Amino acid sequence: MQYLRAENEYTEAFLAPLASLQESIYDEIRGRIKEDDNSVPEKEGDFYYYVRYEEGGQYPIYCRRAGSDEGPEEVLLDVNLLAEGRDYTQVSSFENSPDHLLVAYGVDFDGSEQFTIRVLDLESGETLGDEIPNTYYGLEWANDNRTFYYSVLDEHHRPVYIYRHTLGADPSADELVYHEEDSRFFAGVGKSNSGRFIYVAAGGNNMSEWRFLDADDPASIPVLIEPRATDFEYDVEDHGERFIIRHNGKGARDFMLATVPIDNPGWDNWSDFMPHEPGRPIRGIQAYRDHLVVACRQHGLPQVMVHRLSDGDTHYIAGVDEDDFAMSPRGGREFDTSTLRFAYTSLKTPAAVYDYNMASRERVLRKQQEIPSGYDGGQYETRRVWATARDGTAVPISLLMRRDVPVDGSAPLYLYGYGSYGLNMDANFSISALSLVDRGFIFAIAHIRGGMEMGWDWYENGKLLNKRNTFNDFIDCAEYLVSEGYTARGRIAAAGGSAGGMLMGAVINERPDIFGCVAAHVPFVDVLNTMLDDTLPLTTMEYNEWGNPNDEEYYRYMRTYSPYDNVRGQDYPPMLVTAGISDPRVTYWEPAKWVAKLRTMRTDGQPLLLKTHMDSGHAGASGRFERIKEVAEEYAFILHSFGMADTPA
Repeated sequence: MQYLRAENEYTEAFLAPLASLQESIYDEIRGRIKEDDNSVPEKEGDFYYYVRYEEGGQYPIYCRRAGSDEGPEEVLLDVNLLAEGRDYTQVSSFENSPDHLLVAYGVDFDGSEQFTIRVLDLESGETLGDEIPNTYYGLEWANDNRTFYYSVLDEHHRPVYIYRHTLGADPSADELVYHEEDSRFFAGVGKSNSGRFIYVAAGGNNMSEWRFLDADDPASIPVLIEPRATDFEYDVEDHGERFIIRHNGKGARDFMLATVPIDNPGWDNWSDFMPHEPGRPIRGIQAYRDHLVVACRQHGLPQVMVHRLSDGDTHYIAGVDEDDFAMSPRGGREFDTSTLRFAYTSLKTPAAVYDYNMASRERVLRKQQEIPSGYDGGQYETRRVWATARDGTAVPISLLMRRDVPVDGSAPLYLYGYGSYGLNMDANFSISALSLVDRGFIFAIAHIRGGMEMGWDWYENGKLLNKRNTFNDFIDCAEYLVSEGYTARGRIAAAGGSAGGMLMGAVINERPDIFGCVAAHVPFVDVLNTMLDDTLPLTTMEYNEWGNPNDEEYYRYMRTYSPYDNVRGQDYPPMLVTAGISDPRVTYWEPAKWVAKLRTMRTDGQPLLLKTHMDSGHAGASGRFERIKEVAEEYAFILHSFGMADTPA
């Protein structure tokens, strides 16, 4: 702790002269937030549930209205009151009972992602005595309004237990519904959109196994749908007397859909429902009374498909007039509806929420993100360009820039990357990015392999013994942006967090000359030591992502890129590194020891800053304005590194 505090003091002293710049950036970003904002109400039964914020408030207020979305407001939980006197507060799994008389939620006060469940009586406003510690994300009510299911962590901080609690009972006597004994899997709980089933899902990296319980019968036991198998992944929706299953069996690398009778759900009874189409990864499904909604991708961009269950008529939600965008369906609270809610945004288009009639194909704009300080999208342009990686693969890059920024190599550029777990980094609107773009930066997202933007092969070619493709892609994207005049060597600020922080560590070991500075947030950099320690929460689950270094082939391959193990005697660019003291995903000692080794090995005198957040975990600050301070700190560091601390927005 003494060492971490000393590093924090050093970072604070270095950044002190930039305090006014940080404050200016903070004010800019905060000025783009509509502080007294609210989400679009979601109908469930006779109530409309939503979240709102008050001016100056750090945290959400959970509310509902009865009868219509214009009825009288009822405040269910004000997280600002819950957070009083605390440095960190996060609420998860906020779930109302089916009769709308109770709410159960989890709360974490230190960023460890270890939640305590509490239950609110919405008639009296009182918190009941049913308090359950050491739980994880995921909580679902049975239909008796007295019973709920929840996940519990083991001694390694892994969610492997599913329990059933009855109100008023002693939580220590709760019934164990499921115990996951394979350390490569986590267990979670969910409820079907129809309200008919409670699902218990065990998931490991690229593997899954689902069970279901009758939500009307709190005494029911889980029924297995199909046993797990290596590299076999599936998930389930119910509709009538059948399950609709998304899966990657039969060689369907980008997933296909099947149906199976609920009363006989094993693999031998699965019938093909929607075929596999290479290059069209199916990311998820939602079942409604008359329609099935399919979230997928085409040409690397997100799409929403609507399938009419009565006759198979299928269409995509149309009307997109941008070359690069993000689009996703929102999970609804009701099954018996023809209305789908979806979100749309792009790097230059503030987020919009639509209600879409799946039968008539008409849409209604329910909400457009407001920018109180003013925003003119016509001043900006987006581009989707393709870099050619060293092995000939075309890698997409999303760009945001002001129309008056020259493409002659003079512009600084902010390059973000992740490239792991098959996660997609879509082109979402960012109120923060504008503070760099308005100072002449080009903002770029490199959609490198290891994500799943282009399909399963895109992911598989960036994991395990192909992991180096992720780092090569990022470097090759940087080289492409230089060669095309978007920026110049030494004018690129590279940024990434968690597995994206590993990316930062790998690329600066390989090519420190390209980057003008680096921001590595909670970086996973001590890859070998972490993956050799099977007592850590994620290690065994992620053998299928990075490999198991107890196997010599994987050890030697991981040794070639693990950032900590490849720090060398060379010049490095200016670096800002962050950590979270309560982080269960990337433990704080990883960035700490990495920075210590960099200080010992490097041959330059560039700034090297480590900031450990002493009151939070993997996601940083919990309050919405405190998070802005962290962004302002990063951007001020970047501007200082490029000699632009005095550049006005």
